[in-house]
Amino acid sequence: MALLKSTGSKKVNLDFNKEFINTFSDNIELRNVDFINQTLKDLHEADIANLIENLNPDTRNKLIEIESFNIEPEIFIELNESIQSEVLQLLSIDSLIKIIKRLESDDAIKILENLSKENKEKVLEKLPPKDKFLLQEGLSYPEDSAARIMQREFTAVPSSWTVGQTIDYLREDKELPKEFLEIFIVDNDFKPIGTVPSSRVLRTARESKMNLIMNEMPVLISVNMDKEEVGHAFENYNLVSAGVVNKENKLVGMITADDVVTVVQEEAEEDTLRLAGVGDEEITDSVMLKTKRRFNWLLLNLFTALLATWVISNFGASIEQMVALAFLMPIVASMGGNAGMQTLAVTIRAIATKELSKSNLNKVIGKEFLIGILNGIIFAIITAVIVQLWFKDLNLSMLIGVSMILNMIVAGLFGILVPVSLKKINIDPALASSVFVTTITDVIGFLSFLGLGSYYFLN
Repeated sequence: MALLKSTGSKKVNLDFNKEFINTFSDNIELRNVDFINQTLKDLHEADIANLIENLNPDTRNKLIEIESFNIEPEIFIELNESIQSEVLQLLSIDSLIKIIKRLESDDAIKILENLSKENKEKVLEKLPPKDKFLLQEGLSYPEDSAARIMQREFTAVPSSWTVGQTIDYLREDKELPKEFLEIFIVDNDFKPIGTVPSSRVLRTARESKMNLIMNEMPVLISVNMDKEEVGHAFENYNLVSAGVVNKENKLVGMITADDVVTVVQEEAEEDTLRLAGVGDEEITDSVMLKTKRRFNWLLLNLFTALLATWVISNFGASIEQMVALAFLMPIVASMGGNAGMQTLAVTIRAIATKELSKSNLNKVIGKEFLIGILNGIIFAIITAVIVQLWFKDLNLSMLIGVSMILNMIVAGLFGILVPVSLKKINIDPALASSVFVTTITDVIGFLSFLGLGSYYFLN
């Protein structure tokens, strides 16, 4: 069965083995509701989502269709987007409304984003006016903005209140969030001026004023701020939560650290996929969709490969007279390509984390130039020795050594210059850099090696 670890009232799954999934699937086929409910009762929501994702589509559909099985709303949030979309299509409008009503606003928006336009409108029409307005407002902001990930449920009190008034308010108001770590302090215009940890409220005398025990706001998040920038703000200021303000600087929501962890993870995955040219691909996407997403990238790679081939074709005479050149030229191009990708990966990370700026750009470029020289010299010596032992030709050994140094320097420089240049013209460096860097190192590698070879062996 699945390997589980107890964490109090819930059990955290470490792995779902094939036997467990097959047993669970068989009971779904038999519509054994008692077994299903009992199995899932003590599992964490994330593990239930993982289990649902591991079912084949037909079995998953049958699980959702079993009326006695009511999926907790939090489970939907843990499902990956493609599976979530499939599952949501199986639910009635009333079921969707029930789920959205039980979720915090930021999670409710995530569900609405994955509904068809028709179902989204039907759900919104049946929601209470207040909920409908808040969700429509959230959906009106750009997909990557702070407004899409903020909670519209937060706790805020006037700066003139005492601790006693605040505690009474927290106990009596039923509309407040179920959980919160910080209380926002606002002025008469509902503009945030500070926060107070909930633990400090409990440990302070009732007559103390809230504005005397608050922490000043280290940073405020604009509703239009890119969510990647939000992640940087949380990292820079070690935030647990942050207030979100509209264009009038009034408090309209809050973002918590758990939301930011998800954003940072998504951005990292997105950059990794884009660096490989596969975009926002999910493992559950169809064959046709994956093929379509990869086509443009592979087509661009084909044209760049043809460019490198054209460079080689110009040195046909040299290769015919010195066949060893054909054996050795992939070494120079390959080493340059790998060195370029190393620099590119570090540069993409530095751009994403804001470590690379105008003030240190020249210094970083100079460092990569030196790294290219050092690595070039080291591998030039190693390669030259191997070629000398293999072909017993000193000129050929020196040729590949010089070419190696040149290409390693070019790889280091263009590994940083290409993504920085693309960033300046508002092209995502993670998406477009690798093909250009690889092409440049291939072309320079072939040019240097075959060009020098033509000069030494044909003249």
